[in-house]
Amino acid sequence: MMLRTAITSALWIGLMGVCLFAAAGNWRWPQGWAFIAIYFFGSLGFGAYYAKRDPALLKSRMEPLKDKGAPWWDRVFLLTFITIWFLWLIFMGVDAGRWHLTAPMPVAVNTIGGLLIAAGFLATLAVFNANSFAEPTVRLQSDRGQHVIDTGPYALVRHPMYASAILYLFGMPLLLGSTWGLLAPPLFIVAVSLRAIGEENKLARELPGYADYMQRVPYRLVPFVW
Repeated sequence: MMLRTAITSALWIGLMGVCLFAAAGNWRWPQGWAFIAIYFFGSLGFGAYYAKRDPALLKSRMEPLKDKGAPWWDRVFLLTFITIWFLWLIFMGVDAGRWHLTAPMPVAVNTIGGLLIAAGFLATLAVFNANSFAEPTVRLQSDRGQHVIDTGPYALVRHPMYASAILYLFGMPLLLGSTWGLLAPPLFIVAVSLRAIGEENKLARELPGYADYMQRVPYRLVPFVW
């Protein structure tokens, strides 16, 4: 499992690196290498940790499009999200490495971006530790005995993984120095918010106790906001 995770992660990160550096036209781009390093060591750490702690969760995370129980609209969402993700990386590479339409971001801002990405990873770690059913797709995992999780970050919001994503979505353009790249995170947040509503509707119908959980925890992404 660890070898498989390492190979899969290397392919994804390698593809992200090619998109970034080819778009930037500069293989000596420090911010780009910092981004790749954070994702590389983060993925390596996650893989090593969950290969021992929760190999079933790790396996499901490595095969996001193989869950046969996922509804068609969620498969479309995932494919669309992945496509836009890589287009976004290419756009930020072009913006920061070629166009330079705005003044370069200070190194301090790049550092804040890197810290936001790391914070997003740590928050995701807390999500995975609390919820072994945190698969990439929306489906009822009856094969794994899925039940309602209401501890840890799930006691605060119903979708803490999406909340964690807000941190690294804004951190990425800050680290890479792409001012125009900051236009994308709000669109991603709207997209995952709509997905969260669809996920809740499905779980409320099919997962015993989830409707009651929604009453106990009224916020989806941000406490006291939404």
